[in-house]
Amino acid sequence: MQSGNKDSSLNTSQKSILIIFFALIICSVLALKNFIFQPTFLLKKFGQSSIDPEIAFTNNKPTFLEFYADWCEVCKEMAPKVDHIKTTYEKDINFVFLNVDNPKWEKYIRNFNVNGIPQVNIFDKDANLELTLIGKQEEETIKKSLDNLHVNFKSDSQILNSEFSIIKENNNYQSSPRSHG
Repeated sequence: MQSGNKDSSLNTSQKSILIIFFALIICSVLALKNFIFQPTFLLKKFGQSSIDPEIAFTNNKPTFLEFYADWCEVCKEMAPKVDHIKTTYEKDINFVFLNVDNPKWEKYIRNFNVNGIPQVNIFDKDANLELTLIGKQEEETIKKSLDNLHVNFKSDSQILNSEFSIIKENNNYQSSPRSHG
């Protein structure tokens, strides 16, 4: 009889250990969810809160235009930095975020020769393209570029960085002379 009690107590202690183990896993996932999922949520938030490009180019404010994709790891990595920049400058600068996977933005993707993302285009208040940044950028680089808009910064240069994502071909959105899109 005593061995039966011993077996039940082992089962009870094993159950307790399993419950504690799963509780720790759940707590860890909840604690890390913001760290793990924050960039994806930020990218979605950017797309939802974006100013329409037509409005941005006509309201006499400088414009920060970023081409991104939800699957782009570099875009996700830069998202917290871009969010901080947006929070700092959004009163003085338009922030436009265009997802390259959305066929609605095809005109802009072609006009600005987007072939790698993230691509940030910075425009002065008259909608003149001042600077194009392609690939992973440091927060300070973007801030300096935005600050230079106020001192009539002019540059035809393009800053390239090897850490960028090539846009995936999506034949569903390609138009042909016979298509209506």
